[in-house]
Amino acid sequence: MSRPERPVSALPSPAARALAFGAIVVAGVCGALIGWSFVQIGCSDNNDCTGAAGVGALVGGLIAAAGVAVVAVLTLRAMGEWRTIKETRDSVDEPE
Repeated sequence: MSRPERPVSALPSPAARALAFGAIVVAGVCGALIGWSFVQIGCSDNNDCTGAAGVGALVGGLIAAAGVAVVAVLTLRAMGEWRTIKETRDSVDEPE
């Protein structure tokens, strides 16, 4: 009995994509908090640093989210490639 042919797809599972999205959001929030805190440390009590703190939060969040997004995309691509290789090897190992 042969396996039904399925189109080859490197698309990761919805759960993996959801986890990657969640990791990117968490990294963005953490980066924003770090950027905001970094500006707040350098601010004196006499100055109003809300604008600078906002820019620090935005830049920190964008940098952190972008970094984690790169890692997440590479990880999801590797998972898809690994799954494709595994399925190919399993189909070759099966006797006909």
